[in-house]
Amino acid sequence: MPFVSLNPATNQLIQTHASWDAHRLEQALEKAHSAQQAWAQTTFSLRAEVLRKVAMHLHAQRDQYANIITQEMGKPLLEARAEVEKCAGVCDYYAQHAEEFMCAEPVASDAGKSYVAYYPLGVVLAIMPWNFPFWQVFRAAAPALMAGNAVALKHAPNVPQCAIAIEAIFRDCGLMEGVFTNLMIEVEQAADAIASPYVHAVTLTGSEAAGRKVAACAGQHLKKCVLELGGSDPFIVLHDADLEHAVDMAVASRFLNCGQSCIAAKRFIVVPQIADEFLKQLKIKVEALKVGDPMSDTTQIGPMARLDLRVSLHSQVTDSIAQGAVAVTGCMPVEGTGFFYQPSILDRVTVKTRAYHEELFGPVAIIIRAASEEDALHLANETRFGLGSSIWSNDTARAEQLAARIHAGSTFINGMVKSDPRLPFGGVKASGYGRELSRLGMHEFVNAKTVWVR
Repeated sequence: MPFVSLNPATNQLIQTHASWDAHRLEQALEKAHSAQQAWAQTTFSLRAEVLRKVAMHLHAQRDQYANIITQEMGKPLLEARAEVEKCAGVCDYYAQHAEEFMCAEPVASDAGKSYVAYYPLGVVLAIMPWNFPFWQVFRAAAPALMAGNAVALKHAPNVPQCAIAIEAIFRDCGLMEGVFTNLMIEVEQAADAIASPYVHAVTLTGSEAAGRKVAACAGQHLKKCVLELGGSDPFIVLHDADLEHAVDMAVASRFLNCGQSCIAAKRFIVVPQIADEFLKQLKIKVEALKVGDPMSDTTQIGPMARLDLRVSLHSQVTDSIAQGAVAVTGCMPVEGTGFFYQPSILDRVTVKTRAYHEELFGPVAIIIRAASEEDALHLANETRFGLGSSIWSNDTARAEQLAARIHAGSTFINGMVKSDPRLPFGGVKASGYGRELSRLGMHEFVNAKTVWVR
């Protein structure tokens, strides 16, 4: 089947691209393996030079790439520009710090000399999603490439234009041919890529279901795997929170990228003292969001990326309302062309509703009313997910004590959950395992080799 690039705001076809057969896939992976062996022998300064060129190119051509992102998956143009800039930032970060992260570490032992040295693994297969079609790729590729690995990208089927553009960026900025390769393969062919003797590790950002399949396949072939999966992040608002700031950040965190983000705040858990006022202020802010053409700089909410995603979201919303949740605002698809959904709030979400148990991947905020602070913590942990979390309170010392008890890969206090190259990023439970970014993320795809000298 061909890959179809479709504008979700207009439902118009942009481009189609033929998918590869098994022979072409194996040829590409063999070439990547050969290129990686040469790339692994290069110096850190040469690798850093390439990544700095990539960063400068991204800055210079920001608007061009932002347009591709917006037209292909619907992200508002202002957000798409910010995404491209963030990609440049992660390239600069690893260009500056990778050599330090890869330095051998001396360890005292019974040897005359012993240390841990870090070497690249080989070809890393990166299976990436559509919601941040540039950032997810660059945050995986930058550390992997600086470590001396090659990257083979299997991107989401609905963003082929983004995948082709990213491959061209690396090529045009001087990366050795084959060290970054875009694989135009179907979802079903991912298993063949993982099984290939030319692939040595896998990183996936995607759904829980995709993670289970990839983990099983990687495990079958004994290959290292990092999974960054879904999330249903709690946003805990305590009685002493700066309510105006919390509401502003609640809107930003829930409705960025039309709510299509794994680390978006999804469950707003509020204590009784402030629940009604929080909801009142949140409703005003949500209803003020401008829905419209994502190519306009004034638009805050663009379309959802695909029609089937909107259908699934609305099914979750209508089922939850039938099960007792209260529709405060929105909760309906926008009529007309494109895959738009109204910015929405569901109140009185309880254990009896779908929205309590499932990740809502779209512009819908759910309010869960806690009986107390302790109950809020219980509700935060009563989920199979464990990606991000946030606590809002003016008593930061108390908030830190509570943060230690939240089962998640990160907890932000009085701040919106975000990924930052300086900090490790990843989750626990059904949100996956392993870490991206920082020193830890770089070390996921290296051979940490012990060297012992008498």
